[in-house]
Amino acid sequence: MNEGARTRLVLGGARSGKSGLAQRLAEVGGGDLVFLATAEAYDDEMRERIARHRADRDARWRTVEAPRDLVAAIAREDGEGRTLLVDCLTLWLSNLLLAGEDLDAAGAALGEAIGTVRGRIILVSNEVGFGIVPENALARAFRDEQGRLNQRIAARCEAVDLVVAGIGMRIK
Repeated sequence: MNEGARTRLVLGGARSGKSGLAQRLAEVGGGDLVFLATAEAYDDEMRERIARHRADRDARWRTVEAPRDLVAAIAREDGEGRTLLVDCLTLWLSNLLLAGEDLDAAGAALGEAIGTVRGRIILVSNEVGFGIVPENALARAFRDEQGRLNQRIAARCEAVDLVVAGIGMRIK
């Protein structure tokens, strides 16, 4: 699966196994492991999800919260021999959308940041375009923005994997 790729995007649907695959790929490389978390715990269900993800990582991992300023966190945490795991771009994008941020500018800045990473970076994102067309305008806007962001990041990454039913398939 081209485990040695310096820049990688791991895509999949909800509960597809993309985070697990991304974590395994990060751990294979060794070195310092940094988890850049984009989730914010606004309710009990999200707090439980965050706790489960934390429990899946052992003491080798250091967690950095980056719900909005992901580009700055990447710049600050990047380094030779270090692997950054960003989980996930979907939550990051929704945080920016709800905050009224310029999504195109944020996506462009993230794409540029990926191109300057000295270590390795693995980014996790939901593939939201396989489902039905959402009923409301906000959900449609989010789906469209997520699709554009995924395309932009996939173009910048050396490797792209799609995860379906826990099975990763390299698509780039």
